[in-house]
Amino acid sequence: MRDGYEGTGPGAITPDGCAVELYSRLSVGGEPDIIEAAVPAGAHILELGSGVGRMTHPLLARGFTVTAVDESAQMLERVHGARTIHSTIEELDLGEKFDVVMLASFLVHTGDPDVRRGMLRTCAAHVADGGCVLIQREGADYHSNVPRERVDPSGYTVRIVSARPVGDGVNSVHVEYEFPDAAWTQTFLARPLTREQFEEALAEAGLTATEYLTEDGVWVRAVPAA
Repeated sequence: MRDGYEGTGPGAITPDGCAVELYSRLSVGGEPDIIEAAVPAGAHILELGSGVGRMTHPLLARGFTVTAVDESAQMLERVHGARTIHSTIEELDLGEKFDVVMLASFLVHTGDPDVRRGMLRTCAAHVADGGCVLIQREGADYHSNVPRERVDPSGYTVRIVSARPVGDGVNSVHVEYEFPDAAWTQTFLARPLTREQFEEALAEAGLTATEYLTEDGVWVRAVPAA
C-alpha cells in the first residue's frame, strides 16, 4: 500500500486503496455518453487507469476500440473485450499513437506532482496528430463540500466523509461505500487544482485545453500545444 493510501472491505485491495470487488459493483453513470459525444465514432481509445472496465465495457458496446491500462493485474482480470496492458500510467511507453487518450477517475489530482507530470507526459506522448486527450478533473467544491453523500439509483451509498489537509496543498480524502450486503472504505491523497493550475499542468506537458465538455468543468478536451 502506498503511503497515505488505505482501503478496507472484502476482496483484493490495490496499492492506491481501491477494492477490486467494489469497483466491479460501481455504476458507470453518464461518462460514456460524454466521451461518445466528444470523439469520432469508432475511435481507438487509450484508457489510462481502466480499473475493472467500468467505462471500458460501455465504450466497447458503443463501437470504440479500447486499449485498457492499469497497474493492477487483478483489476485487469475483470476487463473483457479490450486489449489490456499491465503498467503504471507514468511509466507507460507503448510506442504507439491513439485517436483518444483518456485520463479519468480524477487521476490528474494525484497528490504527488511528479506522478501527475508523468501521467500527463504519457497522455501527450500517445495521442495521435489530430487526436485529443480527455481528462476528468474534480469539481470546484469537491474538497470543501464535505461531508456529503449520494445514493446511487442501483441502491448503494457513497459518502465523502472528510478531506483533511496534510501539507503541501494535499488533502487526505476518506470515502465510504455502503451496499446492502457489504461495505468498503478508501483513503487517498488528492491535490485540489484551480482551473489555472490545471491548465498550467497541461501546458507543462505540452497540452492545451480546448474545451470544457461539461458545465461543471469536470470533463476537459485537450490537444498537443501548437
